Amino acid sequence: MPGSRQWHRLSVMQPLPDGTRLEKGPGGLDRLVLEAAEGEALLYLQGAHVAHFQPRGERPVLWMSASSRFEAGKALRGGVPICFPWFGPKAGAPEAPLHGFARILPWAVKGVAREADGRLRATLELTAEAAARGGFPRELALSLAVTVGRSLRMELTARNVDSAPVTFEEALHSYFAVSDVRRVRIHGLEGIGYVDKTAGMARRPGESAPFSIAAETDRVYEGAKGTVTIEDPGWGRRIVVTKSESATTVVWNPWVAKAKAMPDFGDEEWEGMVCVETANAMGDAVTLGPGASHVLTATLEVRAG
Repeated sequence: MPGSRQWHRLSVMQPLPDGTRLEKGPGGLDRLVLEAAEGEALLYLQGAHVAHFQPRGERPVLWMSASSRFEAGKALRGGVPICFPWFGPKAGAPEAPLHGFARILPWAVKGVAREADGRLRATLELTAEAAARGGFPRELALSLAVTVGRSLRMELTARNVDSAPVTFEEALHSYFAVSDVRRVRIHGLEGIGYVDKTAGMARRPGESAPFSIAAETDRVYEGAKGTVTIEDPGWGRRIVVTKSESATTVVWNPWVAKAKAMPDFGDEEWEGMVCVETANAMGDAVTLGPGASHVLTATLEVRAG
């Protein structure tokens, strides 16, 4: 390994780098605390779920519901759940867990490193064998590398360990904290058509300008590969989401009625969040040949508004 980083296994014989610790969170769930020179994050081992990211001197970037369930085998509401290997309900299998199994299974910490510039990089993995122990197919192995500093970088790697091609959907289902969702504007999706899941999967033409949210929103933008920016005048900031190997962007807010109908979502919490998801879904699903890998990357950065 290069001299700029040292890797540590989670063991009592080899402690984690300074600024890093493993602790019990709500519900007794294990979580990794990453306190870097320019930012901090919380990463739950269940689902490799990033539940918090905050650059030094800034407000938190990610939103978590106060009603989220912290229970083994239950998806957390907020932060960055990993949707994999399907997005939404599984086709032909309504009994399957919504958004796949990756977000409800325990992952293992592969290593943690401190970079020369003070950033921390943690890697978690969900092996094909671990997925099989959870009762799911053993065709794909996953790892998530999270690098924390002034920005947050997430790299989700899927590797086909089967002898036949495998097709999957995936998403880093990021929930962002905003001052008032009705005042924010979403930039970067101009001119791109979308599937409107609130209107029976109707296909809509894209707007010609940045848009605001004024009702329940669930849009799947296929072929959307560019950077998306959340402009938040109430907090005087912009959240910039840069991505690679992602052809889909999803924008979601439950609004009033749906928020009230969700047991793990506060009735009024819809005002303070918006999801902008880095994904490959629907027509942008990924097919991997035997032994091949795919790396989906999203980088979150706060800039002055």
